[in-house]
Amino acid sequence: MTLIHTGGCQCGAVRYRAEGEIGFPHLCHCRMCQKAAGSYFMPLGGVKYESFSITRGEPAWFQSSETVLRGFCAQCGTPLFYAGGSDHISIMLGSLDDPESVKPKLQTNLSHKMSWFGELDGLKHAAEMDMTPEEEKRVAASSRQHPDHDTDTWPPEDRP
Repeated sequence: MTLIHTGGCQCGAVRYRAEGEIGFPHLCHCRMCQKAAGSYFMPLGGVKYESFSITRGEPAWFQSSETVLRGFCAQCGTPLFYAGGSDHISIMLGSLDDPESVKPKLQTNLSHKMSWFGELDGLKHAAEMDMTPEEEKRVAASSRQHPDHDTDTWPPEDRP
């Protein structure tokens, strides 16, 4: 049976489908990926173009270097794709509907990795800052974030 991965942006304007295994799942620490993600690293994995399709909307593209295009949602800004001139497109693994399904297997560009990154698991957990079940329900009831599955239309007609 062929693996099917779906995903998209936070607002639901851009959705995609990837068939088969997502290859080379990794964390890139290069400065360009840090800036594109607005984070300390970018989780990426590739799928051949013939196994990839946009199922809703169209991403906007930014040419971040001579050889790289980065796809994102023009409405909400979610980074989605990295196209580097090869036979595959890289997907931002956090944009998958089931990001737990693809575990990174390696890291690249470690010269730009934050020097303190290995200490993160030792950080104190501020449990008092965690949302209560009631707060989670209240946030979910007013969320404009697209759910982690394909929908026929988005946003729902009953939401602004």
